[in-house]
Amino acid sequence: MKRREFFIVVGGAAVARPLTAIAQQPAKVPTIGFLGANSAAGQREWMAAFVTRLGELGWVEGRTVAIEYRWAEGHFDRAPALIIELLRLKIDIIVTHGTPDVQAAKQATSDIPIVFAVAGDPVDNQLVASLSRPGGNVTGLSIQSPELVGKRVELLREMVPSLAGLGLLMNTANVSTPLEQRELEASCRTLGLRLETMLVQQPGEIAAAIEAIKVRAQVLYVPLDPLFNSNSDRLNAAAIAARMPTMYSTRDGVQAGGLIAYGPSITTNFRRAAELTDKILRGAKPADIPVEQPAKFDLVVNLKTATAIGLDVPASLLARADEVIE
Repeated sequence: MKRREFFIVVGGAAVARPLTAIAQQPAKVPTIGFLGANSAAGQREWMAAFVTRLGELGWVEGRTVAIEYRWAEGHFDRAPALIIELLRLKIDIIVTHGTPDVQAAKQATSDIPIVFAVAGDPVDNQLVASLSRPGGNVTGLSIQSPELVGKRVELLREMVPSLAGLGLLMNTANVSTPLEQRELEASCRTLGLRLETMLVQQPGEIAAAIEAIKVRAQVLYVPLDPLFNSNSDRLNAAAIAARMPTMYSTRDGVQAGGLIAYGPSITTNFRRAAELTDKILRGAKPADIPVEQPAKFDLVVNLKTATAIGLDVPASLLARADEVIE
């Protein structure tokens, strides 16, 4: 073999090995950065729905997709730092819920797609330009519906015919609660009811707030909020001790001991959020995916809680319930 030919062969072999090694390396799977507004235990059912639906669409956690989890545990002020942590991991998409957490994600990045499974009015809270054409890197599912708050107040009055005062627990850190408060004020004016608002910022303030508000109100309206979701056992125990009927936005609060709920299924929202995530991972742009609003609302009643507070639930209301917990 000639000297020149020898070096060509050896050089070719030397190059071939690293090329083969590169070809054998597995392709990087996309990574979802998930920020949960509650604790992992507090939203286990929601996350199971999200991961299961992803799997049905071909995104199997640990195989075809990776998920990095972070949990704010009811503290909105933790969201910005947790989002930064996720962004440092070079994630491909952010999935979160709760208006303040979505806002934190939007403020942190204008490039990484963001899907929200639950949020208040996305336009009023400046998450998107419009529901039909979000226009940026954010899209998802709203739980805001104009008639919802009024319907809940009507249900409370049906439950307690002598109703004169309605109490509202309000987390001052949640930017979406003032909108719900305004809608409650309008409904109460229409029906001739008083609205008593009690501000709460920490879990340890919940029981005292309920004890104070029961003097001026007969029922308690609990907004969908990570602070209350993460402490639903404590909240419901205090409400039962005060013999106050509670109205929740979703069945989760009633399942944990609340009296009644009327609103969309959050579990369904998380399944749908997985479908939006699938679209984006396959190339769709959040700007082109319309924000979805709830189409179905469930009425859930907890008869065990009704008995505990000495309340007879009208048969007409029970007949309309989608679910009765006994």
